[in-house]
Amino acid sequence: MTDTMPTNLRDRVQAQVIRYALELVAEDMANTLMRTARSTVIKEVQDLSCALFDKTGRVIVQSKHAPMLLAGSTLTMQEALKALGGRKLAKGDVIIANDPFRGGQHIMDVMMIAPVYRPTSSGSEELVGYVGSVAHHSDLGGASPGGVAGGLTEIYAEGLCFPFVRLYIAGKENEDLFQLIANNIRVPHKTLGDLRAQASACLTGMRRYLEAIDRFGLEAIGDATDLLIAETEARLLAGLDRLPDGTFTGEDIVDDDGISEESIPIRVKIIKQGRKVTVDLTGCGNQVAGNINCPLATTLAAVQYGFTIALDKEVTPNHGCFTIIDIKTRKGSIVDPIRPAATAARTNVSLKVQEATLMALGEMLPGQMIAPSHAQISHVAFVGHDPATGRAFVYNDIFGGGAGARPAKDGRDAQDTHLARFKNTPTEMIEHEYPVRVHSYALVPDSGGAGTYRGALGVARDVEVLVDGAVFSRYGDRQKHPVQGAEGGGTGKPGYFVLNPGKDDKRLRSKGVDKLKKGDIVRVVTPGGGGFGPPQSRDPQALADDLVGGKVTEAFARANYGAELTEAALRIAALPRSSAAE
Repeated sequence: MTDTMPTNLRDRVQAQVIRYALELVAEDMANTLMRTARSTVIKEVQDLSCALFDKTGRVIVQSKHAPMLLAGSTLTMQEALKALGGRKLAKGDVIIANDPFRGGQHIMDVMMIAPVYRPTSSGSEELVGYVGSVAHHSDLGGASPGGVAGGLTEIYAEGLCFPFVRLYIAGKENEDLFQLIANNIRVPHKTLGDLRAQASACLTGMRRYLEAIDRFGLEAIGDATDLLIAETEARLLAGLDRLPDGTFTGEDIVDDDGISEESIPIRVKIIKQGRKVTVDLTGCGNQVAGNINCPLATTLAAVQYGFTIALDKEVTPNHGCFTIIDIKTRKGSIVDPIRPAATAARTNVSLKVQEATLMALGEMLPGQMIAPSHAQISHVAFVGHDPATGRAFVYNDIFGGGAGARPAKDGRDAQDTHLARFKNTPTEMIEHEYPVRVHSYALVPDSGGAGTYRGALGVARDVEVLVDGAVFSRYGDRQKHPVQGAEGGGTGKPGYFVLNPGKDDKRLRSKGVDKLKKGDIVRVVTPGGGGFGPPQSRDPQALADDLVGGKVTEAFARANYGAELTEAALRIAALPRSSAAE
């Protein structure tokens, strides 16, 4: 930067430099958490996020992991400050919280918050901000092994709920609390290690945050924070200016709540007048007996995500994302439930809120929004006792599915959801850590919706348990109602769970718990994504590639793309690749 650079430009450049420096702090926190965690759901799947806050609790930056945890971090931080009621945390204190009705996501997503202090010239300590980490834990007690079973009816059955208490006091473990946790969980050798990994991430963040302050100065970081948040707001507002005024709607549906067979409607209405936007969710169904109720933090994240990618997908995700739209919910609804509603499987609702929001935005931006995706979490846990180690085990996993086709490209096969973006758990790691054997892991042919651009394929994994007395707990969705296409595209194929495929072929409920015996095999199949545009307009070369690659069968192609287009694709597929290209 030179002295001749205009002041406002110099400030903006410096703000971006500081932004990236602080993002590196958040990423360093996340890397610390992943490298020191014990459970595969954290160290492999990466169901986590880390963030930096200013001293008023505003999010400055977030690590590049789960977008849905940004709103949770914000609301939990606000609730933490409220709970403290003006009480001052000491240097080295680390607060633990996971209450879904006080800014949390669900019981298994635990947040830790730590204050950041720096010495002053007078010898005292000055609060400069906070650091926070969120991670999904394999087990926190409760009625269901692994914490992922559908069908629970109260939050009290879902596991330990922490109300903003200190897990660390002045840098030392709160031994009483650690002992209480250990006495109420199935795999303390995993969970306690994961909790310590989260605390380590916070301690790393405190150190690196102070290094950034020493480098740039506290005033410069404060100015940059204000500028970055204002810039995010301004860019999103500029995006709103490109949208038409009016009322626009989107609707999706949840299969069931794991208790009854009744489906639950998700209705989103966007009302826009100039720069005033209201997203009305009051038409969504009532909260239900089963544990798919979606806490407010996850609901807000679903709506905010949709608007962010529609308005400016390159914007910095910070506190400015929360100020431009008014989101209306109804207390006691499935998207804003009242305690003691169970919430463990809330993503199967929040992802429908996300899809309905994208559908409504698609009415505002015809032909420009992605087709609907699988929009569900097939989250499973194999839980039992491993005689080789003499310990309990919890194999916790999350499966991707088919993304929706894009306006100019096919969907991305075997992808996690928009809001989560979790990673794949390698088969080698699964078999190394747990007494199970993975027989197959593959894409599901014909599962993506046909279209000018094809919906993405879901995945299937066959898992054999190698011990007696194991339990298979899970929740999933999109097993009754297929994923819809966009702009004339076809529907994606629903998913399913089946016990002992090719033998018993017993279909399992999408949400529930079943006991297994040694040698049982569970097949997890996830839904495919919706297609975009009329199938008859698909490029014959693209269809030929699908046929050659085994992504679609000839029978599916004839039924969905028609005989003429399929014959053309088969002729191309029969040619050498160079000739086909010509």
